[in-house]
Amino acid sequence: MTNRSRLTDYLSLADIARALREGKVTPSELVASLCRRIELHDEEILSLLPEPGRRARLEHEAAELERRYPDVESRPALFGVPVGVKDIFRVDGFDTRAGSALPAELFSGPEAACVTRLRRAGALIVGKTATAEFAYREPPATRNPRALGHTPGGSSSGSAAAVAAGFAALALGSQTIGSVIRPAAFCGIVGFKPSLGRISTQGMLPFSHSVDHVGLFSQDVAGMRLAATELLDAAQSAQSVRTLRVVGVPEGAYLDQVEPASRAAFEKQLGALQARGLEIRRVPCFGDVAALAARHDALILRELAQVHDEWFARYGALYRPFTAARIRMGRGISEADYSLGLKSASELRAALHDAMDAHGIEVWASPAALGPAPESQASTGEPAMNLPWTHAGLPTLTLPSGSSTAGLPLGLQLSARFDADEELLAWAEQMEALL
Repeated sequence: MTNRSRLTDYLSLADIARALREGKVTPSELVASLCRRIELHDEEILSLLPEPGRRARLEHEAAELERRYPDVESRPALFGVPVGVKDIFRVDGFDTRAGSALPAELFSGPEAACVTRLRRAGALIVGKTATAEFAYREPPATRNPRALGHTPGGSSSGSAAAVAAGFAALALGSQTIGSVIRPAAFCGIVGFKPSLGRISTQGMLPFSHSVDHVGLFSQDVAGMRLAATELLDAAQSAQSVRTLRVVGVPEGAYLDQVEPASRAAFEKQLGALQARGLEIRRVPCFGDVAALAARHDALILRELAQVHDEWFARYGALYRPFTAARIRMGRGISEADYSLGLKSASELRAALHDAMDAHGIEVWASPAALGPAPESQASTGEPAMNLPWTHAGLPTLTLPSGSSTAGLPLGLQLSARFDADEELLAWAEQMEALL
């Protein structure tokens, strides 16, 4: 095996991006390796939407990149990096179906701003990735590359699976409850949901205008930092970020939801961090988690119903049962309950900031899911551990952190202060090294 082929065996985004920029591997060589892998394995994983002529298209685009940037010194940050795009983002040259049976022309329009940014940074679009219907809970056929009988999570199912399987070094997803963090944890990779609004949702089919986040998947935190720098609005340097010292743990009913074995694994992770010099401070948080979830649902379902109002009136029979039922539910949510949901989000953010100030907390740590990926293709798992952080709009990242007793991946979820995205990414890289 040559050194060049080894570079494509494990798609560490930071390593492959550097190798491509420095000419140690060419985009054409990488495309050939990826296409072989996709052709061999994606028939059973089903992470990417079918695309006749994928290999020929990528070969052409890779050759064009090489012609455009012959000088290694001029190559952009993501030169030749293969990227998967969740099929709720518009991409020039691709239909957008959003995991639905509705006519694709309903969703046509200009390319998503984040996709355009990635292309300008030199990325190659491997293809569209499978999504739950309209980025909610009706799952696609995608299987978990770590355990084919288990869900990869959702709704960004295909994006997480594509990165975990090595079909892409980076993938775009979205999160309105737990659609980035949970599938990343289930598939054993890194998932990042920035602060609300830090990555533009322009050109993304909306679920809930007030809550939708663009998110990212990679196999390493260093690569995630590289990609985030290209996508975060008003990106800031994190060169001077101080060493992480204090980690907060949100105690109470929220943490009590976690399955016993996964709770034990989480406590073991905290012990390992403490043994390496971090201080762990436990703080009661979130109060009535069921009431919080109800307020979040009222907010997002009212907006879901608004987004789909005209489409549902014309094509209601084409919607899958759960999505249709939730749209109908959203139509019945009162203005008062909707306003309460909006107010709750801003109040929760302020309360978490106050707790961080009072206890000197820099990062919150919690399990990324209730447990490992369920053995099911009918459900994407529960997002209960992700919901509060999404509701507050705080930047959140999950790190792979060991395995369950059955050998399934587990994730450690980290959340920081609003707009502290660069600090969170830097601290996550420190924690990745500690763990």
